[in-house]
Amino acid sequence: MAFATDDSTKQAVQQFQGFDVDTQLGLLWFGYLDIKDQLNPANSASAQDTAGALYDQIKAMSKEEQLQAQRDIASGASSDVSHTYSSLSSSGKLDVWLRLSQGMEEGAIIQVPSDYQPPSETQDFVNQIKSLDFEKRIDFMRSTVIEMGAKS
Repeated sequence: MAFATDDSTKQAVQQFQGFDVDTQLGLLWFGYLDIKDQLNPANSASAQDTAGALYDQIKAMSKEEQLQAQRDIASGASSDVSHTYSSLSSSGKLDVWLRLSQGMEEGAIIQVPSDYQPPSETQDFVNQIKSLDFEKRIDFMRSTVIEMGAKS
């Protein structure tokens, strides 16, 4: 159920999915930082409620459990958090990642280490994403997070 609407976005999603889970999480974080000032979330109340409930569940975990929950979602592992995530709408899934990113900024969610540098092989990918206009970046983010979560 990919959301990508054009070839450049579809190609970016496929390339993103080829990176290891921790690299994907780091790239999501940097992607959020790159577009956060332009975001104007307007999800339905039900999408916000369900995303908020999952976010609150993750927020209540220890930092190590928070990281594992994010890894489980990104890798499609069969865990309670990942299954709950899979049941969300596409807007709800995007909202979870927005909340997680905001929680990282606030210190409520485990943060990407301050000295983290994405692997060098991601540089072309990062440049490709930065060349997309804002709407295509949102399409990319939505397409990426739709594919995450437990598969069964």
